[in-house]
Amino acid sequence: MSQPRYRAAIVGAGAIAAAHAQALQHHSDRVALTAVIDVNADLARHFAAKWNIPQVHTDLDALDRVDLVHLCTPPATHTPLALKCLEAGAHVLVEKPPTLSLAELDLLAEASRRTGAHVATVFQHRFGTGAHRLREMIASGQLGRPLLATCETQWYRDDDYYRVPWRGKWETEGGGPTMGHGIHQFDLLLSILGRWEQVTAVTATRARDVETEDVSMALVTFADGTLASVVNSVVSPRQTSALRFDFENATVDLTHLYGYRDADWTITPVPGHEDLTASWNRTRSETVSGHIDQLAAVLDALDAGLAPPVSLPDTRTTMEFIAALYASAATGQPVRSGEIGPGHPFAATMNGAVR
Repeated sequence: MSQPRYRAAIVGAGAIAAAHAQALQHHSDRVALTAVIDVNADLARHFAAKWNIPQVHTDLDALDRVDLVHLCTPPATHTPLALKCLEAGAHVLVEKPPTLSLAELDLLAEASRRTGAHVATVFQHRFGTGAHRLREMIASGQLGRPLLATCETQWYRDDDYYRVPWRGKWETEGGGPTMGHGIHQFDLLLSILGRWEQVTAVTATRARDVETEDVSMALVTFADGTLASVVNSVVSPRQTSALRFDFENATVDLTHLYGYRDADWTITPVPGHEDLTASWNRTRSETVSGHIDQLAAVLDALDAGLAPPVSLPDTRTTMEFIAALYASAATGQPVRSGEIGPGHPFAATMNGAVR
């Protein structure tokens, strides 16, 4: 058997690291998981034993050269750790939120240009079969123009969840459910509908003892005139993740929680376009949208010598949307795309405060 072409390491052995280990194991013919790093030595050793990882470290500086680093650490550590990886020539696949601010994202972009190593963000919902099918049908013109969309991430996180010291603080989490929970859903929305033009938003802290919001709502206008609403919450006992797209010829719905299958999508055509149902259902998959499919796309790009999908320019569109949402909520004014440039208070921090 030939050896895998790439060597990978996981930094941070917390809960989300298991999804990365599973994805790497699934693609073990292409990439070898050679090391795990965590400041908690016991946690790292336990994780290594579970996933049969040969090297265990408590410091990134001790890591042997690898091709790809999976960053699964708390948000405030992402930028300094990613910079170390880039300087060492390793590509980075980073969990959300990728950075705490647009300024940090631009810092990574500069380092990536200088070193030639890439940073990609884990936005795995872009890679599910339903999302691929929707993009194909939009591109073919079958669905007609998009007119209206709704995007809802209504989750529940109790007080115990926020007892983890870095959660619920601007300086260490970067924001509330807008930054850390709803980001996957509205990233998928943005990836489907294209460039957003304007955001008008409100945020509130309704139930949790946190610095950040626990609820946000936004009205969004896209470049082609499509209108959308976006809701992000951690105070909703009946949890759901939902997207709805109303096109000229059909409504396409997705309802799930943390990952979707084809069965979670529905299509409702307008009279005269019943053939769209057959087109939508022409293939069916039981695969759950997740890290496995995104890692496959990352490896394909590296094989071709290209930037991996959801690299920093793509990520910036979503992060700029977040900054605009927070800026609009704070000022009470709409915020347009491109308005938050270098030197803008909401480019430096998501709450517009000076660090």
